[in-house]
Order: sequence, then C-alpha cells, then structure tokens
Amino acid sequence: MSRTPESRTSGPGSTESAPAPFTADDYRARMGRAVASAADAGLAGVLVAPGPDLAYLTGYQPTAITERLTVLVLAAGQDPVLVVPTLEAPDAEKAPGAAALTLRDWTDGKDPYAVTAPLLDVTGRFGVSDNAWAMHLLGLQQRLPDTSYVSLTEALPMLRAVKDAHELERIAAAGAAADRAYGEILKVAFAGRRETEVAADLAALLMRFGHSQVDFTVVGSGPNGANPHHEAGERVIERGDMVVLDFGGLKHGYGSDTTRTVHVGEPTDEERRVHDLVREAQQAGFEAVRPGAACQDVDRAARKVITDAGYGEYFIHRTGHGIGVTTHEPPYMIEGEERPIVPGMCFSIEPGVYLPGRFGVRIEDIVTLTEDGGAGGTGSGRRFNNTPHEMAIVE
Repeated sequence: MSRTPESRTSGPGSTESAPAPFTADDYRARMGRAVASAADAGLAGVLVAPGPDLAYLTGYQPTAITERLTVLVLAAGQDPVLVVPTLEAPDAEKAPGAAALTLRDWTDGKDPYAVTAPLLDVTGRFGVSDNAWAMHLLGLQQRLPDTSYVSLTEALPMLRAVKDAHELERIAAAGAAADRAYGEILKVAFAGRRETEVAADLAALLMRFGHSQVDFTVVGSGPNGANPHHEAGERVIERGDMVVLDFGGLKHGYGSDTTRTVHVGEPTDEERRVHDLVREAQQAGFEAVRPGAACQDVDRAARKVITDAGYGEYFIHRTGHGIGVTTHEPPYMIEGEERPIVPGMCFSIEPGVYLPGRFGVRIEDIVTLTEDGGAGGTGSGRRFNNTPHEMAIVE
C-alpha cells in the first residue's frame, strides 16, 4: 500500500517530513505474526489489554484506561476481535488498525466476560499482555476455569523486537532529535544551577525537537552520578562536577534514549581515565554487534574492557535493553541471554562505571544490526545516536 509522508514543524524555523502513518495492512500483518508466534510457542492465542502491545498491534490507544474491560483476542482460525465498552467503541472504530479486526462492544450493566469467553478455546493456554488488570484475568478464569495464562514477556518476548523499515525510520528520527537536544544542552549554564533546572531544559529540548512524550531526564551531578537511575534533585551543580545526562522519550510513537557524561570545567586525570575507559567499553560493545552474535556477547565485550581495567565491581547493571514503542523492552544485553541478534532489533549499549560518593560515567547509544551486515557503521552495527563520545566540557 502506498504511503504519503506528512509534513510537520518540529522546532522554531524548522520543518521535517514526518513518516507516513501505519496502515491497516501493517496492523493486519502484525496481528498475523502474533498469532503465528503464539502457535509456535504452544499457545491457543493472545489477549492484549490497553497499553504498548495494543498500540503496536492495532494502533488503538484508549484516551483513558479504566476498570471497564478492553481486550484484543487473537487466535488461530478466527479473525482478530477487539472487545470494547460501548461508550468507547466510536474511538476504537477510528483506530488505524480497526479495518483489520472485528469490534464487539458491551454496555454497562452487562457481563463483559460473556462477550469475551466465546472467543477463547475453553481449555486453551493464552499469552496475556503484562499490564492486563488482574480483575479481568480472574473474571475470564471464573468463566473458563480450564484455561491458563502466561505473560507475553515470558511467552513471546520478541513480539515487538524486530522492527521493519518504517519503524526503523521512526527510531532514527527519535535518536536524531535526542542528539539535537544534547547539542543544545551543551550551550546552557550548568554551574550554580540545580539538577532539576537542567533536567527541565532537556525535557523542553526533546519536545522542541518533536518528541510527544518525555519519559526521563536523568541529571546526576558529582556523587549523584554514581546512582545510575538518579532522579534529578535539588543539588546545585558545582564546578569540578562530572554530570551524567540520560534522557529520552517518544517521537512518532517510537523511543529515544541516549546518555552522555559531561564535566563542569576541567576534569582530573582520573576522571578523564574513567571516561575514556567507558568510551572504550561502549565501542567494544558496538563492535560485538554482528550476524551470529548473541545478546550476551554485547554485554561480555563491554564488561571485559571495564573488568580488565580493574573497575568491574563498579559496572553494576546490564549493558543494554531493547527499545521501540516503549523506551525499555526486550531484548536485553545481559549475561545469560543467548538469543541471537537479528537485523531490525534495536537496543541500547550503555556501559558505565559508578564510584560511590564520588562520580559516575555512562555513555549510551541506540543501535541496530543492519540487513547487509555493515551499512551505517563499523562492523555490523548502525548507531541511531551520533553525538561525540568524547567528554564535553561545560560551564
């Protein structure tokens, strides 16, 4: 089906071409792949509640998630069915994937499980999206006591992991917007300002460059940088501080996530040495992205650099996570994850060193494996973040 790009303004004086919207055929194909994957996993089907899985499979995002049952039922041998409350049916009918499914509504005062239960195999095992309400799952179990359920993250962790060309376009745009935000934040004053003020600047810049949603703006200055998920606080940034900047959100419905570590004024020799070490580890992780590699190989490559330098105990988290319609999702770059990296997977590579009470350093890019095993970067990886890895000096 043909696609016509849309034009939108993403910042003062700039206009960019937005990616064409996904079509009903795109959503039909996604739901078909979900049914096939469920069958391969020995499941009778999948049940999808409002949240990222439903948005990915149908394009439908309820304006409010309430106690009323909304669920997409996907099973082999039957058309996709979206069960919705009658008062929300008009919005569901406008969803871009609505033409690829059947809507069934239920009214207040009626039993929603009476509408849903006939769509399920009475003895089937179903994958259920992780954010489904317990009351709804228990309601179905009461109606169908011989059914059983497993979380989609456990049963189908790769449901959204491999992106097509149109999804990659969106992730690239989100990454480029985050890069622009980083370029601008280097121009602002750091010394004498609270972490929250710099975090607010970052959030405003992400929105200025086209993000519809800001998920996080970590600003960890001085000793706060030794906490990987430090929430920006009231600490006043001082000259001599190392500052970890980790920020991201959604643009065109897909995620950005990047980290750079800057220094206020001139760093010490040790600070430079640790920063260079993390930069080397991040590059090693990137070079491990190649056909036939496993997710854990990325973690091993980055971790080896830091461990060999004597800082292994200070690298306290996995090397990366997947990204897509959410900023954290499978696959995970961690020891024990033997799943192979395949073209279209998108994930972070973000090693760090965290010295308690002193400072931290992290460098992060979003990366994919290219189809041709080489276009877009060294080895087989393509970076979606391309700002310098060298330590920036800020004022």
